[in-house]
Amino acid sequence: MKLYFASGNAHKHEEIIRIMDTCTIIKPLVSCDFDETADTFIGNAEIKARGLYNMIGEPVLADDSGLVIPALGGEPGIYSARYGTEEAGRPLTQDEKNQLILSKMKGITDRRCYFVAALVVILDEERILSVQERFEGVIAHEPAGAGGFGYDPIVYLPNLQRSVAELTESEKDRFSHRGLAGAAMQRILQNYNI
Repeated sequence: MKLYFASGNAHKHEEIIRIMDTCTIIKPLVSCDFDETADTFIGNAEIKARGLYNMIGEPVLADDSGLVIPALGGEPGIYSARYGTEEAGRPLTQDEKNQLILSKMKGITDRRCYFVAALVVILDEERILSVQERFEGVIAHEPAGAGGFGYDPIVYLPNLQRSVAELTESEKDRFSHRGLAGAAMQRILQNYNI
């Protein structure tokens, strides 16, 4: 099955290609910069999917994902990509976002966190599919690892005794929020002949 991926994030595109390996995932030639105005991950993924579907009229896949930290009231949550922008008056680099979280977590003992990934596929006007998964960890006291992207260096996995950024690609694809969501979506799509 061929799906156009409604994202300009190259890292997500690479992961989705690996995870959903029975599908052909295509980066569209149009801009996928849609206003994320929903208050949920699924809602924002659907906005992106609908935006691209309305432009090209072909089956599309969209992702919305982020990091949720209960001790910070759910921050950065659906604002993960633009976290800290309002306070700084400019978009922060990923290192700056990571450091902002680490500074906010100083002295906090409840360091639980989880990543969320929502995927929405629009096959046509009547067939809209969605899945959402999560990947639990704790906020580390300092970044570790050179792999992955985004908040991966500051999320520690006690069961694996490594940060997400220290996982191999295949480990991350197997355990992560996007890996679980992508595998679930791929299983659902196997029932469709497109």
